Amino acid sequence: MTTLERQSTIGASDAPLRSIKGASKRPVWMEKPNPLVQLIKFVALSISVLLVIVPFWSVIATSLADQKTINDSGGGMILWPGGPSFAAYSAILSGGVVTRAVIISVAITVIGTLLSLATTAGLAYWLSRSGSFGSKPVVLIVLGAVLFSPGLIPSYLLVKQFNLLDSWWSLILPVLVNAFNVIVMRAFFQELPQELFESAAIDGASSLTVLVRIVLPLSKAVLAVIGLFYAVAYWNAFFNALLYIQSTDKWPMALVLRTFVVNQTTIGGDQVGGMAEVLPPQLPLQMAILVVALVPILILYPFLQRHFAKGVMIGAVKG
Repeated sequence: MTTLERQSTIGASDAPLRSIKGASKRPVWMEKPNPLVQLIKFVALSISVLLVIVPFWSVIATSLADQKTINDSGGGMILWPGGPSFAAYSAILSGGVVTRAVIISVAITVIGTLLSLATTAGLAYWLSRSGSFGSKPVVLIVLGAVLFSPGLIPSYLLVKQFNLLDSWWSLILPVLVNAFNVIVMRAFFQELPQELFESAAIDGASSLTVLVRIVLPLSKAVLAVIGLFYAVAYWNAFFNALLYIQSTDKWPMALVLRTFVVNQTTIGGDQVGGMAEVLPPQLPLQMAILVVALVPILILYPFLQRHFAKGVMIGAVKG
């Protein structure tokens, strides 16, 4: 037997052994987890959850604390209210600047989100259709808006030129369309099956009909996510209100939060509906304002959570 034949025979005899060894090796996800690694993951996750929950719980507990509990804690934040009291919430929601600010913020958020979604969807649909007149230059402008900001002074001068100072429209129109959201929605529209558009064109449907009756019903995920982005931005926007709103009776909730919580401005009876009786301590009042500012977004998120995981990945992976 020659050397070449012996090598081929040995290789042939070793092949079944290699295949058996390869077949016996299980994938990584089927292996039994290492207890030490599992313990480290559990501890790390528990610490992360506590870092999120404990400060939020402390805010809620402090907002429910009475004067005695605040005095016993030295005037600082607490983790458990001795005798829960809703006096702070009753005070800030009985009228005055806080109640008015909540109504204003809700109105601005709802109207602004609806207008922003309608404008963004229309612009993204136009830019997603190949052959649309002027779409390529507009895409370049939108990309430029993502990379470059106009600056504070030009924005202020533009708002002043259109007589929007001290108007609620100054909190909506300057931020009506977000360029990044347009790009994300455009990418989603481009991934829709082209056969739908061809069938609609054969049936004689107009572009508006296609957008309203075909595209938007298939785009619930991206609409939910981008709508949440717009709603959070409108609700939390205080800088534009600080620049453009001079009248205190037009303050949104974010500006009230900044004034009384961040800047530690004393809350008087005229700010809480003109109550003449003794107010709760300042710290519970401030924490109650903070809770009221957080609750609407916390209520909104669970309704959109099932669309969120899919929507945030739109456009991230191509192909």
